[in-house]
Amino acid sequence: MKNFAVLLILSGALLSPKPVFSQATRELRPGYYVVVGAYAKSRENVAQNYVEVLRLKGLSPDYGFNSSKNLYFVYLKYFTDLKTSLREMSQTRKTTDFKDAWVRVVPGDIRPEIPTVQTPPEVSPESVPAEDNAPNTTTSSADTATVATATEEITENPEIRQYNPMTLGNTEVFLSLFNGRNNRIVDGEVQVIDTERSRAMTKVKGNEYLILPDPKSRSGQLTLICEAFGYRKIQQEINYPLPLADTVKPYIDLMGTTLVINFDMVRYHKGDIGTLFNVYFFNDAAIMLPESKFELNSLLQMMEENTGYRILLHGHTNGNYHGKIITLGPNKDFFWLEGAKEGIGSAKDLAYNRAEIIKEYLIANGISADRMEIKSWGGKRPLYDKHSANAKRNVRVEVEILEE
Repeated sequence: MKNFAVLLILSGALLSPKPVFSQATRELRPGYYVVVGAYAKSRENVAQNYVEVLRLKGLSPDYGFNSSKNLYFVYLKYFTDLKTSLREMSQTRKTTDFKDAWVRVVPGDIRPEIPTVQTPPEVSPESVPAEDNAPNTTTSSADTATVATATEEITENPEIRQYNPMTLGNTEVFLSLFNGRNNRIVDGEVQVIDTERSRAMTKVKGNEYLILPDPKSRSGQLTLICEAFGYRKIQQEINYPLPLADTVKPYIDLMGTTLVINFDMVRYHKGDIGTLFNVYFFNDAAIMLPESKFELNSLLQMMEENTGYRILLHGHTNGNYHGKIITLGPNKDFFWLEGAKEGIGSAKDLAYNRAEIIKEYLIANGISADRMEIKSWGGKRPLYDKHSANAKRNVRVEVEILEE
């Protein structure tokens, strides 16, 4: 009868169209989650039901929403340390139900909760009453030897198993982008280079799992270049056929069956220049497209985090333009043309206005105006020929660190 009742509860949890329990939807805070399920934004009730089923099995799961992936994740444990989370993931994968468990990384500042630990009172030997007739539990070495001999069993040596050599072709790799100075998981990309041929192979997201591509070269060397706005570039090397030999390097760890390549992210220093390649503008306008917000907020975060920074914003255009220029209107809408002003100007004017709107955005979000300067170059410093396929990348704003 008891088993039948449990079955009814499980069935109700799985089939109920409404949430089994009430929980306020919340964003997952930055950190590392051992995840066992992912669900679309419209299927929160399924995530809740799965959590309840896991609780009936004696586990302590939870779930939350991750805006960058637009998904609900059901997780078993939360960690503020990557290595610990990967060890837990390896253990979790050994169970029948969770062979596909993985670590979901949520970038941002990690603020670990400090648990309160109660220390039990010390008990001195004098405070423990002696018993007159207490049995003597001391075992002599002769007795121990007799017991060991009686319980020993002779077994044959296990059969020697031959495993395939470990390469990056059969090994899961995790690219960890982390700023240890402020305990922050950094959002960024890693470019994979065939070292021998100096050829770019692919670009991948950081803090993700992947199987790295095979350069199919004699040396088998890969160069990994990590880029994230607000941080200096970092370059790491790894051998494709023999990655285990590289685990002696300080930036590589082997965690279970996962190879972790660590990128210790360092903020810009005085004289460094970073390019806002992911800040885009409407045609002939110093008004930004909405998809520019992510990198703009990375710049804002950099300025908030480093209060000593003073920066110079360099504005660049593609070619020697002269004509209509649309600029920010009195409504201060940084990401929409409605309400904007229209005028006439040169490429240098357009470049200046594009740098200025970024400055205005930072001011509107609390950054002091005296921490920013503007310099306009127009089309004088192109990265590519103005007629090439990459000409759009000439349109950019660069950020130079004047003081730190």
